[in-house]
Amino acid sequence: MTGVVGLLAGIRDVGRDRRRGGWSRFAYSPAELTLREWFLAEASRRSMDVEIDRNGLLWAWRRGIGGSLDDAVVTGSHLDSVPGGGQFDGPLGVASALTAVDLLDARGVAPTRPLAIVVFPEEEGGRFGEACLGSRLLIGDLHPDRALARTDADGITLAEALTAAGLDPSRVGRDDKTLSRISTFVELHVEQGRGLIDLDRPVAIGSSIIGHGLWRLTVTGQGNHAGATLMTDRRDPMVAAAAIVVAVRDTARAFSGARATVGRIQPTPGGTNVIPSRVDIWLDVRHPIDAVAEQIVTSILERARPLAASEGCEIALVKESYGGAVDFDQALRNRLAAVLPDAPHLDVGAGHDAGVLAERMPTAMLFTRNPTGVSHSPEEGVEDADAEAGAAALADVLEELLR
Repeated sequence: MTGVVGLLAGIRDVGRDRRRGGWSRFAYSPAELTLREWFLAEASRRSMDVEIDRNGLLWAWRRGIGGSLDDAVVTGSHLDSVPGGGQFDGPLGVASALTAVDLLDARGVAPTRPLAIVVFPEEEGGRFGEACLGSRLLIGDLHPDRALARTDADGITLAEALTAAGLDPSRVGRDDKTLSRISTFVELHVEQGRGLIDLDRPVAIGSSIIGHGLWRLTVTGQGNHAGATLMTDRRDPMVAAAAIVVAVRDTARAFSGARATVGRIQPTPGGTNVIPSRVDIWLDVRHPIDAVAEQIVTSILERARPLAASEGCEIALVKESYGGAVDFDQALRNRLAAVLPDAPHLDVGAGHDAGVLAERMPTAMLFTRNPTGVSHSPEEGVEDADAEAGAAALADVLEELLR
């Protein structure tokens, strides 16, 4: 067996994106399918029972006394990435979970309760635009019809991608049988900020996740010829969109604790010598208070309308998704703190599957230090010693929870 560093070294070249830089490991793409096979093989090497459930989640089980799968302690993360992302966001948690199993075996821990590792598909929403899709389907927070109809950049639906991966789209949806087996979920993740750098600690315990959502602003104008249309005759939605992006930044700065980002702009039809007829702007807004997040979006829309009108354009807003603020289970956090007394407690600005599952069960998170403080980027990093320290901390927590 090998530690976290060795496991990650074995998949380092999977999904490298030579055009964007970094790694692009989209759900059910060849790269992510390769990683899924890697996980199933590694779990089987550890004598774990593996399965793929009806929502595409991967499971590896160590049964409890009498072969039971009930009252299980579960850990895990995801393997997919954002476009051109880092190599640790997701896979670090999966490799740490596998290594934690190795450490428990080396310690001779014989748990009476079941232990499972889970891998969630499409956590990032990088392919189908629906973050935490697998965990949301599992708990019934996302309607199957909506999920299956989602399309990627090539027009392939999730239903088609599932079929191509050997899964049955008609079986997607809330899975009460699986949920009933889980008593506790703990997710380890690379830190996506500077908290541990500033505190000079290798591992932290998550306190909460701030509310976050995705909205799509559509600016509609008039498509036309880039050379034959005078500047005074244009209704250019791209010009309006550019002004709106600046307004998003300025609006967010007016709210303490707010974060707002335009990370994707898509013109239609998208030709270099064409004035677009429509521009879609994807807006990511986050705030610790859900009502304030909604207020920020309302303020952005109020500022966007006159900006669009000044260019002879119209604007429409659609909410794509929203995840409310999450406070992790206090009793579970106390148990983690007793096991890891030197670990600081951090609020989290990024969404995670643990936050989704918190609606149905006690959940917690551990974070491993990122020396750059940068995430969703090739600059994301983890030192070897910190990677192993994170896995050891996870093993300590699992040993406590399995008693």
